[in-house]
Amino acid sequence: MAKKETMSNAIRLLTGAGIPHEVRIYDPEAVDGLAVAQELCEDPSSVFKSLVAENEAREHFIFEVPIDRELDLKKAARATGSKWIKLIPQKELLPLTGYVHGGCSPIGLKKRMPCYMDETAFLFPAIFVSGGRRGLQVGLSPNDLKVFLGAAVADLLLL
Repeated sequence: MAKKETMSNAIRLLTGAGIPHEVRIYDPEAVDGLAVAQELCEDPSSVFKSLVAENEAREHFIFEVPIDRELDLKKAARATGSKWIKLIPQKELLPLTGYVHGGCSPIGLKKRMPCYMDETAFLFPAIFVSGGRRGLQVGLSPNDLKVFLGAAVADLLLL
């Protein structure tokens, strides 16, 4: 695998910070998160998706939740101290984060925003998040990710 294929801004930032991580390549044509987890041979509950949302004040937040679960918007609003939270339209993702749908990483966002990680991340010694583009995942300790991002931990999942 060529070095360029495994390098992204997110990977550079983790490397520069000295955070241990594992880079994994998968087929960028994988149609959904479950297919990505299957390609990685990982438990879907340990593979996290990054969801960007905004509140009534148009403040933006990024939520890390397992790919096999859904974000509970009421719990997300409570966690952020907001009246309500809604996911941003897909067309707003690239200008806001610098990442495309399917390749959005909580690491290296164009615009820094508060990050919230679902508490289930800490059930695993390592979790996987997007490495900053489709076809690239990065595995790391959930605690290392939390500290690096200054993330809050909360119950964010729809029952």
